[in-house]
Amino acid sequence: MEEEYDVIVLGTGLTECILSGLLSIDGKKVLHIDRNDYYGADSASLNLTQLYGMFRQGEERPESLGRDRDWCVDLVPKFLMANGDLTNILVYTDVTRYIEFKQISGSYVYRDGRIAKVPGNEMEALKSPLMSLFEKRRAKKFLEWVSNYREEDPSTHKDINLDRDSMETVYKKFGLQSGTQDFIGHAMALYLDESYIKKPARETRDRILLYASSMAKFGKSPYIYPMYGLGELPQGFARLSAIYGGTYMLGQPVDAIEYDGNGVAVGVRSGEQVAKAKQVVGDPSYFREKVRSIGRLVRAICILDHPIPNTDNLDSVQIIIPQNQVKRKHDIYIACISSVHNVCPKGYYLAIISTIVETANPLSEIAPGLKLLGPVVESFSRVQELYEPMEDGTKDQCYITKSVDATSHFETMARDVRNIYKRMTGTDLVLKKRESAEVS
Repeated sequence: MEEEYDVIVLGTGLTECILSGLLSIDGKKVLHIDRNDYYGADSASLNLTQLYGMFRQGEERPESLGRDRDWCVDLVPKFLMANGDLTNILVYTDVTRYIEFKQISGSYVYRDGRIAKVPGNEMEALKSPLMSLFEKRRAKKFLEWVSNYREEDPSTHKDINLDRDSMETVYKKFGLQSGTQDFIGHAMALYLDESYIKKPARETRDRILLYASSMAKFGKSPYIYPMYGLGELPQGFARLSAIYGGTYMLGQPVDAIEYDGNGVAVGVRSGEQVAKAKQVVGDPSYFREKVRSIGRLVRAICILDHPIPNTDNLDSVQIIIPQNQVKRKHDIYIACISSVHNVCPKGYYLAIISTIVETANPLSEIAPGLKLLGPVVESFSRVQELYEPMEDGTKDQCYITKSVDATSHFETMARDVRNIYKRMTGTDLVLKKRESAEVS
């Protein structure tokens, strides 16, 4: 440990492992430390014994649930957009060679007390039960405008300036009703709240295009998921870093970040040993004095013995409950996977509900999601504090990742990776296919 490194990474959550892999590819000498003795931190996948140990200490797991090794339960439920940024990073880094993915079978949205499939294109909009006949035509015209818009061709703009006109203006232009706005903004553009409505329309249009292009890749939904759980992702990036010379130390206590007289990080101390480094990256738990709370997150992990009702008996789905539909400020997300993803025994399903806490009774806030699941065999819930860094890291060379949010996709995490990478290196992350460093 007592060596000099370019970067020390603290914690093996997914954001940290991606950065470790990317920086190792760039030729940086990386030391990666985790106080835990397992990979993944909040992005880990647990077997049943670990799950009961974390949520119900002292309680034996039921034998009826089968073998430990048949369960890989994600602490954080997330899917990858098939055409999204994390997928592009996986392809760029060649981590796809270590991980097999399977498509998620359906994407649903809650509207007026029931769930319905999210339309992924103009033709699906015409068949959607979410809208009246006239609203379907308006939605079709809106989605045609999204896909046909060309910067160089003003005839495709419909008198809309993406950088000046807000989404509120665009919705009005197409005459879209509030319920239609809900599923476009929250189930297609995947916004967490309503703040996007007042902002220029370009980002929303880009997000809807991402949804549609991801949908077009496989047809059933825009999402994919790694076999054996999300814990495979940080391990894949950790292996990548090791191939490029990164050093890993699990189960290693981190006692302090070392600073010079100007308050700039120069290394990390563990017991009597000090590892020197020019930059330190880590999750908020390693930098308590440098982060602020931005709210709390409530999650419930539910074991089911049936598919979620009203989803055509699909083996995996995402369901988004837009906040307006249940008189909330934040959406509720449900991610459901099953034995086809090798995360539970045949006949079982894992459904995980997440949302941002708004009241003094967090568990009551996921009730709308629980109602959609039907009978639950077992459930495990917890409330977590969410943190973000107070500074950008350029002064003290401490680059702190954000807590994993409530969304059931990785786009916000990928943005955090890109932002930190740029602050650390001074250059944008450019993804282009590269030669592999490992001979297969």
